[in-house]
Amino acid sequence: MSGHSKWATIKHKKGAADKARGKLFAKLARQIEVAAKSGGDVDTNPTLRTAVQKAKAGRMTNDAIDRAIKRGTGDDDGGTYESIMYEGYAHGGVALMIDVLTDNRNRTGAEIRNIFSKLGGSMAEPGAVGWQFQRRGVILTGEAVDEDTVMMTAIEAGADDVIAEGDGAFRVMTDPSIVYDVKAALDDVGIEVISADSPMVAENLVPVTDTADAKGILRILEALEDNDDVQDVFSNFDMTDELMELAAS
Repeated sequence: MSGHSKWATIKHKKGAADKARGKLFAKLARQIEVAAKSGGDVDTNPTLRTAVQKAKAGRMTNDAIDRAIKRGTGDDDGGTYESIMYEGYAHGGVALMIDVLTDNRNRTGAEIRNIFSKLGGSMAEPGAVGWQFQRRGVILTGEAVDEDTVMMTAIEAGADDVIAEGDGAFRVMTDPSIVYDVKAALDDVGIEVISADSPMVAENLVPVTDTADAKGILRILEALEDNDDVQDVFSNFDMTDELMELAAS
């Protein structure tokens, strides 16, 4: 399993999303606010529609979503945010893409650089690792679900591929524009969905077998994801379930 997919599962099992729900909602609201600057109607603004779908999948309330849209359209006071994609390397040559929304480029850039410096990674020049990634829709199901039901439902809803991940869990790959539509189809037939998003996915993965490297990679991921301005972190590492469980413990 790719590092991004397995890390999402580990965080779910650790309850990290619940512990950081307030931080998660703040990031989702910022994404909606930025998307709404191009128009507050989800029917005519596909970027806003995707941001709202992501927020609803994260259990953000309709009132909070509406307030974020109003800030973005200027109907309520809001900040001015800039979208930046930072690039870097973690232990073992693992590539990272860091998606940021910030109202202060200098502050955020210094914070990201400090995380890499303190935890043994390094920043990269723009484009140095970005060519390895492309945006895809990725849905992770819970364990012990029926393969035929997942396969039939996902493909009928427009998914590109359904990949078994072991223990009855599946990774569903889609075009990023329909990931939440496919999630809704899976929800409708009672299939547990752990996560649904449109991350940057690497075609070629970097195998990680060293425990020290694994721990170092996850420390950098956690520190980056804890930053208020960081919306997502994408990586190209690949490690066994056992090693990731050990490194995350």
